[in-house]
Amino acid sequence: MNRMTRTALATLATLAGLGVAPTAVLAEDAPATAFNIGAVTEYRYRGISQSRLQPALQGGIDYTHPNGFYVGTWASTIQWIKDAGGKADVEIDLYAGYKKELAKDATLDLGALYYLYPSNNLKPSANTFELYAALSLGAFTGKYSLSTSNLFGFTNSKGSGYLDLSYTADLGDGLSLAPHYGRQDVRHNGGGSYNDFSLALGKDFGKGISVSATLLGTDAKSGVYVSPAGKNLGRSTVVLGGKYTF
Repeated sequence: MNRMTRTALATLATLAGLGVAPTAVLAEDAPATAFNIGAVTEYRYRGISQSRLQPALQGGIDYTHPNGFYVGTWASTIQWIKDAGGKADVEIDLYAGYKKELAKDATLDLGALYYLYPSNNLKPSANTFELYAALSLGAFTGKYSLSTSNLFGFTNSKGSGYLDLSYTADLGDGLSLAPHYGRQDVRHNGGGSYNDFSLALGKDFGKGISVSATLLGTDAKSGVYVSPAGKNLGRSTVVLGGKYTF
């Protein structure tokens, strides 16, 4: 089982409020540091609930340099580690990367991300390290993440991959719509592999305030991704979220 919105992250993650994978914005003329805090009705990551279908608090810090390098951290309250017999009740993400505009409307993003679950005490550990590469062409983004460690506590799962395809449409007046398709392959753990889908509607009110509503679902096997009460953590739902960036 597994898991950002930050000022420096992809628009899709901002809309979905699901925590997801880091993609820094292109740097301006001077280094920039931004903070964000927010809440969601449920923390979903790659379509799977990390908060046992319950609300979560989230926040992060991002630093972006004009040369394209970025670094940041983000955290969210979670429940799945305790449900799996561990002790951690928070996820902390540490990431860094480089983003470069290759041509007009074509941007390459390369980076690394470490998911840390302090004192999770699971065996194998839930802590996970991934490398990622993303290519954006206009409103389309394709991204692939590869784990160089076991993936979120799955045994012998090093080399697992996640494919993320998304499109972000600017509807005007601060509104945007983002359909997404994802494919999580868990190496040597076929029962943990699945597809996820989402459609996120976001509204930016300016002054750092934004909200979102995301319809999402997966075809994940309920026998693998279940709560202690037996509820399917990948079931279809609508997630509402709000964020303040300063």
